[in-house]
Amino acid sequence: MRRSLRPTAAILAAVVALALAGCSSSSDSDTGTEDTQKTSGSAEGWPRTVDHGDRSTEITSKPTRIVSTSPSLTGTLLAIGAPVVASAATTPSGMTDDQGFFSQWSEVAADRGVEVLYRNLELNLDAIEMFEPDLIIGSANGGDSTLDAYAQLSDIAPTVLLDYGASSWEELADQLGTVTGLESEADKTVDEYDSWVTTQAGKIKLPEQPVTALVYMGADGVWTFRADSPQGNLLTSLGFTYAEPAEQFVAPDKRGASGVAIVSSENMSAALDGSQTLFAVSMGPKDVEKQLAADPLLANQPAVKGDRVYAMGTAAFRLDYFSAKQTVESLVSTFGE
Repeated sequence: MRRSLRPTAAILAAVVALALAGCSSSSDSDTGTEDTQKTSGSAEGWPRTVDHGDRSTEITSKPTRIVSTSPSLTGTLLAIGAPVVASAATTPSGMTDDQGFFSQWSEVAADRGVEVLYRNLELNLDAIEMFEPDLIIGSANGGDSTLDAYAQLSDIAPTVLLDYGASSWEELADQLGTVTGLESEADKTVDEYDSWVTTQAGKIKLPEQPVTALVYMGADGVWTFRADSPQGNLLTSLGFTYAEPAEQFVAPDKRGASGVAIVSSENMSAALDGSQTLFAVSMGPKDVEKQLAADPLLANQPAVKGDRVYAMGTAAFRLDYFSAKQTVESLVSTFGE
């Protein structure tokens, strides 16, 4: 858990541009895959310097006005109680509220008065400056990356860019705890979650094993989550045995990807042959598990033949504290003894 720790085809592709782009492989120098490290200051001391990728940022005092240019990171910031005053919003969809905040944390954001920094992931430096932040948190990868604007952002306020595609939300919470001076709050949040998951695991009667979680892309095949992805780790933490497709069935240009393996439609059945239970992660359309089970190319797949294809819900697509809890609750509802 904590330390072991990622419609039409056109519509689906538009949604994956934000959340699954963070799973693609890239160099440490470009995406900051190194753990954020505190290199000066005591555990509660300021100033402190943090390393993120090949960048180094000094933060002079404990932040009180944080803006997030990455909606994929905002949920974790909220989970540890960070003083977020504004967050970038993505394009509204079935995964968000009407202003583009992800549904799993939009109510929490509203309760805490978090405002929209800018909409549709269209970077607006003037809008950021108007909020007078003392810390900017953003992503170094994915559809909400602001890596190219790092210098301009740093001129406004100390800026830290993290690689959410290479880390679980628990690991991100640890990193963000260091960056924001909320180490103890981050530790408490993760510890309470781990304890809660252990309790929930005891309520589940496991279906036939092993299992695989995936995003069904219709004629374009499937995006299967790897065993070391956040989705794979979540299922493992609940006692499921996880299986990922053999590498010979993964699209050749995607074998280096972190967290996800892309399989073409003609290879789906063979790639998933060892999986006895399948979880379809939805990105908006209802009954996606039924669409997967009805695909004639999967008619002989064991989970399909055995009627063991289940929905994992939209919350499982990009996991943070809030969506992870929703996903666990959904699985307990489906498999609770």
